[in-house]
Amino acid sequence: MKTRFKSLKCFAIFLSTLMLIVGCTTPPPAKNIVLNSLFTENMVLQRNKEISIWGTAEPKSKVEVEINDIQTKSIADDKGQWMVHLPPMQAGGPYDLIIKGEKTRKIKNVLIGEVWLCSGQSNMEMPVNGEWAKVLNAEKEVAEANYPGIRLFTVEHATSTVPIDTINSSGWQKCSPGTVEGFSATAYFFGRALYKDLNIPVGLIHSSWGGTIAEAWTSAETLKTFPDFADKVELLEKDTTSMDEALKEYKAKLKIREKKMKEPDAGIRDGKYIWNAPDLKTSDWQEMKLPTLWERAGYKDLDGVVWFRKEINIPQSMSGQELTLHLGPVNDDDITWFNGVKVGATRGASEKRVYKIPKPIIKKGENVIAVRVFDIGNNGGIYGQPEQLKITGNSGKTLSLSGVWKYKIGLNVQPVPKSPNDPNRPSVLYNAMIHPLIPLTFRGAIWYQGEANAGRAFQYRTLFPALITDWRSHWNQGDFPFYFVQLANFLQPQSVPGDDEWAELREAQLMTLSLPNTGMAVTIDIGDANDIHPKNKQEVGRRLALNALRFSYGRKIENSGPLYKSMQVDGNKIRLSFTHIDSGLEVKGSASLKGFTIAGADKKFVWAGAKIDGNTVIVSSPKVKNPVAVRYAWASNPICNLYNKAGLPASPFRTDSWKGITEENR
Repeated sequence: MKTRFKSLKCFAIFLSTLMLIVGCTTPPPAKNIVLNSLFTENMVLQRNKEISIWGTAEPKSKVEVEINDIQTKSIADDKGQWMVHLPPMQAGGPYDLIIKGEKTRKIKNVLIGEVWLCSGQSNMEMPVNGEWAKVLNAEKEVAEANYPGIRLFTVEHATSTVPIDTINSSGWQKCSPGTVEGFSATAYFFGRALYKDLNIPVGLIHSSWGGTIAEAWTSAETLKTFPDFADKVELLEKDTTSMDEALKEYKAKLKIREKKMKEPDAGIRDGKYIWNAPDLKTSDWQEMKLPTLWERAGYKDLDGVVWFRKEINIPQSMSGQELTLHLGPVNDDDITWFNGVKVGATRGASEKRVYKIPKPIIKKGENVIAVRVFDIGNNGGIYGQPEQLKITGNSGKTLSLSGVWKYKIGLNVQPVPKSPNDPNRPSVLYNAMIHPLIPLTFRGAIWYQGEANAGRAFQYRTLFPALITDWRSHWNQGDFPFYFVQLANFLQPQSVPGDDEWAELREAQLMTLSLPNTGMAVTIDIGDANDIHPKNKQEVGRRLALNALRFSYGRKIENSGPLYKSMQVDGNKIRLSFTHIDSGLEVKGSASLKGFTIAGADKKFVWAGAKIDGNTVIVSSPKVKNPVAVRYAWASNPICNLYNKAGLPASPFRTDSWKGITEENR
């Protein structure tokens, strides 16, 4: 697939030469010329590189292309495909791109500058000021977005089981208050930073889709080399079902599932709840440690109802008063009873459950909490942090409820069937939203994705570098720059050190810096515990731009916060060394360093004290006399504050290579 345009070019040259040799008649001017959707008014073409322009026309007819007094031509092949290659040009414009055949078409207001491809999932797709998300000071940002030298192009959502050559888009638009509002915020702020520094046109091609997995953006050719994906790709390629047939089958499965979801669960009899009874026998119930999503407890394909029960003893210090039950967030709906009496019910995922327990229903001795959790789809369970699961009294006393609960499945429904247009299938987004852009000439790519792959973070160690290498090989433009965002902080901070899949995903991203011509924007300090879409996209774009300005444009600036380099054990302490220290390390927002944990050979991490010593950090804890490993910011939402003097945060890291929690996930 990657050689199709190279072969086309060779064929055109060969055909032209052959006609000169044999004295053939000059090919007629082309009829029905159609340009690829990338080439519209207001577009930006890449400076200082050979530029490819392509499209279709009547077979064996001549297409002439002219811009800025530079002329070239091509002859459409037997299938009607043609391509021309313009020589490198300096930044400038506006120009007219003239396409000549039987008729002449003029594409106006074309600029020559820097072109970047911007891709990923929802944090790349998040608009400057949209209905579902907006950035900080969104209205002000929109009002001030008068940058006609920045041009915006959005690829519309599409999927395909085979590589295609066309895309849908409204075309290139000049950046203005009327166009920037719905455009990718990360892409815009990245491009704005480049534009202000370089003072030349910048073109941004936005091709992303929220909630999507990395393998959807990777070609089938590459995925077939992965045992985890090869079978899935081959099934897609062998599927000859028409779209109409697939949609009909999909709708039929949806109806069956919807009917099943309305059925009463086993905890209901004759229209009444029975598994909430305080004296219910639960010898046949299983045990699960809460809080957790039940997908993490082995039920990856379970939607429906799971009942949870826990027997507790109210201590004397909390008796004789109204209590408050805290369950933390629940996905999706719950009904909760205390000693058989309903104390609360909430519909909606992620809402924290806080229910009052009236004094009259509290017994001396044994009390029973019962929770019916109904999961509509995706993840289900009582999740969050252990400290969120508790009972509190008026006096401030707390009774923890984290730990072992009994559970029983009330209704087991298969997950929502995959839509024929489901973007989370291997290669389908590469085929429809990346492949059609090849062989567009550009400077490089920026990428913001990973949340959807966090549960398979260990796999991402090889999948993500493979995606980058895959794109580079198909574009055949060398190891073009590829800069990406490391996942921001999210969810509630942890009170106890432990393993974490988001931390492991960040590690996989950090490891990807081993590929040439890559850079990473660390955003561990600008996330939001309650929103997976951080609003400070201005800083995300700026930090991505620091990488581009340093590596792609030769600016002598720092592009990264401290990155872990090595460690040295010194008695009961560990000394850490870093790269990217700029003019020194510093603590931000506190008198002392935070976010470090330390462990001995038993692999049990505890919070550690840490201090800066020159260009190193010394870590220790009185609880660990013989330390062997240190971790920093190893959590979904760590409290951490190590920076360099360029004001950039250190990347999360660990010095050990002990088995993580995602290593077996596929």
